[in-house]
Amino acid sequence: MSDKAKSPKPAGSMTEKELLKELEYLRAENDYLKVMQEIILEKKRREREKKPLQ
Repeated sequence: MSDKAKSPKPAGSMTEKELLKELEYLRAENDYLKVMQEIILEKKRREREKKPLQ
């Protein structure tokens, strides 16, 4: 993931079409990040279950 914003334009100067396209992109990115977070949490949970209790 990049620290750089996808759209360098301020929101006030973007057309409705550009705003909708950016909204679609950001929603897709958000969905992707949620899935990745769940995968990581599940992996950590499984690793904890594998470790024997000491």
